[in-house]
Amino acid sequence: MTSANALLDVKDLSVFYGSVGAVHRLSLSVPEGSIVTLIGPNGAGKTTSLNAIMGLHRAQGTIRYLGEPVSRLSVEQRVAKGLVLVPERRELFAGMSVADNLSLGAFSRRRARAGDVQATLDDVYQRFPRLAERRNQLAGTLSGGERQMLALGRALMAKPRLLLLDEPSLGLAPLIVREILSIVVELRASGVSILLVEQNARAALRIADYAYVLETGELAMEGESSKLAEDPRVAATYLGIRDAAVGGATADRP
Repeated sequence: MTSANALLDVKDLSVFYGSVGAVHRLSLSVPEGSIVTLIGPNGAGKTTSLNAIMGLHRAQGTIRYLGEPVSRLSVEQRVAKGLVLVPERRELFAGMSVADNLSLGAFSRRRARAGDVQATLDDVYQRFPRLAERRNQLAGTLSGGERQMLALGRALMAKPRLLLLDEPSLGLAPLIVREILSIVVELRASGVSILLVEQNARAALRIADYAYVLETGELAMEGESSKLAEDPRVAATYLGIRDAAVGGATADRP
């Protein structure tokens, strides 16, 4: 994918744990108004890549957001610029109420007018009615789907322009997965761009505009999601479909 005018542009990203390479020269871009997904097997480096983009891991390479390099920016500074991560484990404050967790999500906007923050909170409650119903309930008592909604809602309190989503469907029942991913599509329609890491490759390819396939820390394939979903290699490896079942796929082989 071309990186011209991309909201996020990553070039030659490499991450090491000691002397062990976890991600090797990964390049990707996220155009504004799009959902881009990063798929691959467990241990491929997907979460590490998101964490490096967010500034949680030291990394080599270039990360540009809104056209500017962000390598020297702290995590808090990146959040203030609208780059926000929803981590795989959600990392909610279980002993605090839903409302208090949401309030913490607006920490980077602490200098904003109270009315602006309240308007964002009202929007989150409108988008997630169950959070409004449970606003005084402790986060630790919520169901898995409700906790994921709270994690998304907390991220939205920071007014993100680009949302990094790490495994939003993890541990959820299929019906709840569909609901969560429908919300992700609605977020794109509302102007939030998405970089989605998702183990459920079928679901990710269904909602994304463009996809990157990461294997053992290296970029193995990339392309429009609809075309990758028809590629026999992707179908056999990630969608559980044998080549014979996807005869007629037209994606080119490298």
